[in-house]
Amino acid sequence: MHPVLHKYVPEKAVSTCLELITSYEVHLKIVNERVTRHGDYRRLPNGLHQITVNANLNKYRFLITLIHEIAHLAAFKKYGTTIKPHGVEWKYTFQFLMLPLIHPEIFPSSILPVLARHFKNPTASSDTDVKLSLALKQYDPSNEKSYIFEVPYGGFFRIYNGKIFQKGNKRVKRYECTEVSTGRAYLFQPNAEVELLP
Repeated sequence: MHPVLHKYVPEKAVSTCLELITSYEVHLKIVNERVTRHGDYRRLPNGLHQITVNANLNKYRFLITLIHEIAHLAAFKKYGTTIKPHGVEWKYTFQFLMLPLIHPEIFPSSILPVLARHFKNPTASSDTDVKLSLALKQYDPSNEKSYIFEVPYGGFFRIYNGKIFQKGNKRVKRYECTEVSTGRAYLFQPNAEVELLP
């Protein structure tokens, strides 16, 4: 597991991750990209604890995702299985587990202040924190995609499942966009990655 973790998390975080995986008896599976999630935790029928994390994440997002999922297991063990998956008990546990890792030897200076602000009240997904999501995406391999906030008003774009939308107005934090084939309105986070169409 040690050499595997070296490939996926920052070097200075490997020993902490290994300790958590060992102490919580986690079976870690690194899987192909899933568009709808970065990782997940589940208790298997045989009682083992399995965490899956997408292989395509950059080291910083991989680390945050891994700790996010371990926090589910730790919170369930401490507070019982009737707690809300992303309730106060999980938030407290996630903060507690991440705090030793929010350090300049692990995260770049461009991420640290945004990360510190995020962990005052962590959300169910780092993608819903637009500032953190954009800070982390700087370290992704470059691609041809655009963010929703970069698409001009009235512009057309395609999402991962092939559906085509037209961008509309911003409503509070998200953009209302219309699916071209059905005319139905959907709300998109400003940092959603899409393929801009001519």
